[in-house]
Amino acid sequence: MPKKILIVDDEPSIIVPLQFLMEQNGHDVMVAFSGEEAMEIITEKKVDLILLDIMLPVIDGFEVCQRVRENPQWNKIKIILLTALGSDANVEKGLALGADAYITKPFSNIEVVDKVKELLEE
Repeated sequence: MPKKILIVDDEPSIIVPLQFLMEQNGHDVMVAFSGEEAMEIITEKKVDLILLDIMLPVIDGFEVCQRVRENPQWNKIKIILLTALGSDANVEKGLALGADAYITKPFSNIEVVDKVKELLEE
């Protein structure tokens, strides 16, 4: 059964290639353009992994990550923060909030595909 991946980013130029990549690897893909939209999808549908930008309108990726980790029903969801914020402080904050991985933009497609595969096999 295909894994369900939620891509959360406000940039179509990031979403479109990621969606294509994930679909090519056999995953069911859902897309959200904001943190609010992401929370609605997470609440309504089963999600296995989230590719999550940090800089989002209204609810940022850090808050989405924190909300997911605070809900015991969602403790199996894997979270990869995929962001342009590459400072050590941001990486530490993201991992401290419960992200399973932190990848900075620009990223290599192979790096993202490999990390998704690794996390979904755990």
